[in-house]
Amino acid sequence: MQNLQNFRDYYEILGVAKDASNEEIKKNYRRLARQYHPDLNPGNKAAEEKFKDIGEAYEILSDTAKRAQYDQFSRYWKQQGFAGKKTPKPKGWAERPSDRSNGNQTVDPSQFANFEDFINQVVGVGSRQDTRNGNTTKTDPFRSPNTKVQYTVPKNPPKAARRDIEARLTLPLEKAYQGGNERIRLEDGRSLEVTMPPAMVTGQSIRLKNQGIGGGDLYLKITVEPHPLFKLEGANIACQVPVTPSEAVLGGSVEAPTLDGPVKMSIPPGVRSGQRFRLANKGYPIDNGKRGDQLVEIQIVTPKNISPEEKELYEKIRQIETFKPRADLLG
Repeated sequence: MQNLQNFRDYYEILGVAKDASNEEIKKNYRRLARQYHPDLNPGNKAAEEKFKDIGEAYEILSDTAKRAQYDQFSRYWKQQGFAGKKTPKPKGWAERPSDRSNGNQTVDPSQFANFEDFINQVVGVGSRQDTRNGNTTKTDPFRSPNTKVQYTVPKNPPKAARRDIEARLTLPLEKAYQGGNERIRLEDGRSLEVTMPPAMVTGQSIRLKNQGIGGGDLYLKITVEPHPLFKLEGANIACQVPVTPSEAVLGGSVEAPTLDGPVKMSIPPGVRSGQRFRLANKGYPIDNGKRGDQLVEIQIVTPKNISPEEKELYEKIRQIETFKPRADLLG
């Protein structure tokens, strides 16, 4: 088998079968693009390279003509090497690098020094400047530098019809609460600085003027991630606070988390597990600068491991305690 430089199995990169439908390819691309997006993996070079490879694979497999040429090439890649080590051409390959009759292009891998040059041919451009028809060739800045796949940008491109578009933005609760500036990267590769208002909620949209197609607008549809501590109940925020058995019996001051940081609250003696207390104006902001409340639910937690001294004291309490919680059950 010939050593095929830089060969990439785009189907394997996107995790789809070779007979996958366009919808399956698109679905897997979106899932992987979100998983390896640079904004979700800051400083992770491996994830950044994976993100670029995913984009490269999708560009080829999402285009019917490019995918057909790639499939034609892949069928022979174990038999046919690149230029530099000639082998008999498999049956069906053209004698020229390309044959554009009937609008099709047949590619002979032996005419290319490496896989990079082959992909440039599939995309439809070379590494040279193309000044025909006033066009210039540019390197795609979001593509892996190992492939240097290029695309052609018309000097005077036709004006696209104005159209609004929508993108989804998922935020942690703290960021949705605070608002502020955030840099986001869209699926088409653009990076935008967005000023977000405070107290955003799931389903809310942010309008970015002239960031759509042909001067249209871009609408960012907000989704607020579930939080491990807080749960939104309208304008109120619910959370649970664990207390020890002694705190529950004796009452006293405990700390409760809020979106503004921990605050001290008092619980009465004999508090019950599941009992709720209200922290006024510590909920989610609403209109006119007002806020909802925070609802703190008490959870009495018993320790799994105690010291010998604690065990001795609990034994003494059991001997002298007068509280009989099962008295009604025994008649």
